[in-house]
Amino acid sequence: MDRLFEDFTRPSLGIPFGRSSFDIEPFWKRSSLGYGIPAVDIAEKDKSFEISVELPGMEEKDIQIRLANGNLSISGEKKDEKEETRKDYHLSERHYGSFERIFSLPKGVDVDHIEASFSKGVLAISLPKRPEAIKPEKVIPVKSR
Repeated sequence: MDRLFEDFTRPSLGIPFGRSSFDIEPFWKRSSLGYGIPAVDIAEKDKSFEISVELPGMEEKDIQIRLANGNLSISGEKKDEKEETRKDYHLSERHYGSFERIFSLPKGVDVDHIEASFSKGVLAISLPKRPEAIKPEKVIPVKSR
């Protein structure tokens, strides 16, 4: 169990999008109502890094993406209000939740051409690589001794 928690505090060792201490929210801060840290998928393609963030029920106006000091920050706030009145009762519920994820950008990302789009509750961010960071595949021959 100790090793599991050590993984959360260990430095990223230069791994692209490695965890930082800002990237981890303690389990006791997460809401049981589904608000908390959104699910994130990160993939490295030939010419870019692609980030996909699941944000169901949110609208693009509630999401902010910032780039500062080599970090990409994704944050947002969800507000959900429900009111129902019937003959014998009145129900009023309000749920609020916010999140922030911070990722260290890997070297070679062209920060001037980062693009983001939001559709059907999924935020997609494309981080293109600079031309000099895109290296052709090299085959290394295996020699016998």
